[in-house]
Amino acid sequence: MDFALNDEQKMMIDTVRRFIAEELRPLEERLENDGNIDRDTATTIHEKAKALGLYALNMPADIGGGGLSNLDRILCEEQFGHTSDYLIRRAFGNVYEPLLHCRGEQVARWLEPSVAGKRTCAIAITEPGAGSDAAGIRTHAKKTDTGWVLNGGKHFISDGEWSDFFLVSARTGEKEISMFMVDKGLAGFTVGKDQKMMGIRGTPHLELFFDNVQLEDAALLGERGQGFKLAMGALNVVRLAQVGARAVGKASHVLELMTAYANDRQQFGQRIGDFQMVQQMLADSVIEINAARWMVYHAAWMLDQGFDAREQIAMVKVHAAETLGRVVDRAVQVFGGMGFCKELPIERYYRDARIYRIFDGTSEIHRGVIAKSAMKKGASLFELHR
Repeated sequence: MDFALNDEQKMMIDTVRRFIAEELRPLEERLENDGNIDRDTATTIHEKAKALGLYALNMPADIGGGGLSNLDRILCEEQFGHTSDYLIRRAFGNVYEPLLHCRGEQVARWLEPSVAGKRTCAIAITEPGAGSDAAGIRTHAKKTDTGWVLNGGKHFISDGEWSDFFLVSARTGEKEISMFMVDKGLAGFTVGKDQKMMGIRGTPHLELFFDNVQLEDAALLGERGQGFKLAMGALNVVRLAQVGARAVGKASHVLELMTAYANDRQQFGQRIGDFQMVQQMLADSVIEINAARWMVYHAAWMLDQGFDAREQIAMVKVHAAETLGRVVDRAVQVFGGMGFCKELPIERYYRDARIYRIFDGTSEIHRGVIAKSAMKKGASLFELHR
């Protein structure tokens, strides 16, 4: 087991870290105050990230992507956690793995433009009656002589405002789910309201409505009936990278601010970091962040080795999300009144952290998955070697 970063990984981390510090962090306050960034600025950071090779890092190099291993991508995603979700999406893109199932004309229409950053897509699975229960969707598509007719609706679709097409899961039979690439602007496709959130300010979460939307045969992604598998595969990667790794990065960023404040803030003639109760909060945060990080890295390593890492990713989703929540809660306490004040970013981090325990499967759902696997597999799930 080698836990050391090689020189290329260190250089990659430094490049991402520097880009965030120089290009993205100066925009965070404007984003928080205005709720968005103008399109010219968004285009500028998008082009700068592409020029550095920081776009579509998860896509194969032979189609223009970064070609990173799962572990190397996770190293970048951890750094992404040091800034706002909206800015991550604008700069680094969000190219979903199911697009790799594009074939024939689909490659030039949807896959290649997405990897090149010329088109943007969002994944549309969640419905009012189907959140953590992704199999409970009611949106449906009926086969016709010329293609498909799509009816139904989605909500909480992240980045829907910026996306020009969507990966939509729909029922194509009583026990069959398929996935379709649905372009914005098709007749019968209506974009609803942006559902405003407590945190992750700026990232739109739209409603989508489909009323007899006519789709070509080419809109079907992968095989008919493969949609649930594609959706779960995409969500597994999202849970590991965009939840687990980013939660570790965000918690690390908050802890760095917390330790600096504990060193500088004076009360009763000494640094507050000299008080044992503050020291306990710092120590617990250090311990939990490191534990979460190694869980994330181990799951990424398993994927790179071709192992099934579903249970490990479920563990990551729970532990990393809840670690972030505890760390930012402690940060508010250490900063005291200033931690509750909008003058500092701590209260924003506190609001942003809360959704990590909910999106892409709640902590409760994942605990259920882990418990059932433990009862089925026994010690192989938690022993080093069985």
